[in-house]
Amino acid sequence: MSDGVQISRIAIVGGGFMGSGIAEAAAAAGVQVSVYEPERAALERSRGRLGVSVQRAVSRGKLSGEDAGELMERVVYTTDLDALEGSEAILEAVIEDPRVKGEIFQDLDRRLPDALFLASNTSSIPIAELAAWTQRPERVLGLHFFSPVPVMKLVEVVIALDTAPRTVEIAETFASAIGKRPIRTKDRSGFIVNMLLVPYLMAAVRMYEEGFASREDVDEGMRLGCGHPMGPLTLCDFIGLDVLYAVCDSLYEEFKRPEYAPPPLLKRMVVSGHHGRKTGKGFYDYSP
Repeated sequence: MSDGVQISRIAIVGGGFMGSGIAEAAAAAGVQVSVYEPERAALERSRGRLGVSVQRAVSRGKLSGEDAGELMERVVYTTDLDALEGSEAILEAVIEDPRVKGEIFQDLDRRLPDALFLASNTSSIPIAELAAWTQRPERVLGLHFFSPVPVMKLVEVVIALDTAPRTVEIAETFASAIGKRPIRTKDRSGFIVNMLLVPYLMAAVRMYEEGFASREDVDEGMRLGCGHPMGPLTLCDFIGLDVLYAVCDSLYEEFKRPEYAPPPLLKRMVVSGHHGRKTGKGFYDYSP
């Protein structure tokens, strides 16, 4: 890796859908992974997600049974932050709440003074804001993975005001080592992908909200007319409407441009618990 540094052990704080996916990608590349959650139940859900994903890879012939077993053994689960000591790098993947993330960064910065980088998987919160909670802002950056992590190849490397060039090099080389393609972006809300994607998705939501076209025709128009693998409303459901709403809020707060403002319908759906595929209902119904 950069400057001869090779990361062989990482810690992931947050075992949700994204954290579990990052753990799988790293473990598949031979990295030892510690996944932290404060509650045992959340850890068991993460373990279950990994098991299902790995078995799916085996059934499709992408992974042998032996390799699958070794991959699973490289991931350990803990409710004890002290167990993360010795990790060479940290990836945070908890809820999109700047205070929650900030307090985690403050604690990890104190506990792991020798970690090569502290990275956030945030899709909207300024990295500089998280770095300000630490005593070593030069080793803080963003590593924004895309869902589902084991499949999607892209990682946005988000460089804050105080991020050291060496930190960027080490993080980029780590991303490449686990099979991802890193691209660099400045520390602005939305980074590259969401800054381009959100106006498109919100235009589709407004179109549906105003009765301009049916949800199916909006989606089919972009799928068949532009060759997109899925339509914008289906993609909203896949991302998670709660996550999308938080990204919209962040983008609008930063740039004050109307194309980033979440439409009223999106807010009503989020507060009603219609968050897309993960809750069984969004723009479409996913109940069994």
